[in-house]
Amino acid sequence: MPAHTFIIQRFNPATDAAAHMHTMPLPDAEGDAPPPRTVLDALLTLRRRDATLTFRCSSRDGACGADAISINGHSALASQTLLRHLPAAVVLRPLPGLRVLRDLAVDLTPFFRRIAAVQPWLRPAAAPPVHARAQSQARRAALEPLLGCTLCACCAAECPSVLRNTGSFPGPAAALHALRFIADSRDAAATTRLNRLDAPQRLFLCRSAANCTAACPAGLNPARAIARLRQMLARRVL
Repeated sequence: MPAHTFIIQRFNPATDAAAHMHTMPLPDAEGDAPPPRTVLDALLTLRRRDATLTFRCSSRDGACGADAISINGHSALASQTLLRHLPAAVVLRPLPGLRVLRDLAVDLTPFFRRIAAVQPWLRPAAAPPVHARAQSQARRAALEPLLGCTLCACCAAECPSVLRNTGSFPGPAAALHALRFIADSRDAAATTRLNRLDAPQRLFLCRSAANCTAACPAGLNPARAIARLRQMLARRVL
């Protein structure tokens, strides 16, 4: 018997009226190839048996975040999830809260739109210098906890406030990117960024569940970023 059996949500908009679950046993190692180590390895193996199986992947080591899916009910990167840590039956679904394009691939447009709304790029006040925009080592080190987001959307997929308030709540990833530039000593648009977040139906919709932090494959803390931003907004009226 195979060590793992995958129960995968399948959906082809061209032929299916609704999604359905499809069971696929993971075959043994083929030829001299090493056995699959991760969920992504297993998906690639299964796709050699069924070329219609659709999912996203790119770097295969978690650097890009493209392979985020729901694994046994938890949003995670398929390339970072080891098979030896999973039970024999593995249930794979697309990330929740997003429109399914096909099988495990979802439309990330709303996720990226929320991040773009906080203008996640440097907006300095002065004209470009002759050389680089200098920043002390201490100020650069202060940004380190805010860097490294791979845009995988695991945080948003696990956030109850995102799932319930898709139109107004910016989400944990957008908050993390906003704080990353507000905290940057070279940026001069902190007031503009905070104005974009200053409304009762924005950051204060967060219920501090911290699911985002628990789900982040990069080990970042979006929940703390939201708390810091809410403190900044509160100080404006005190």
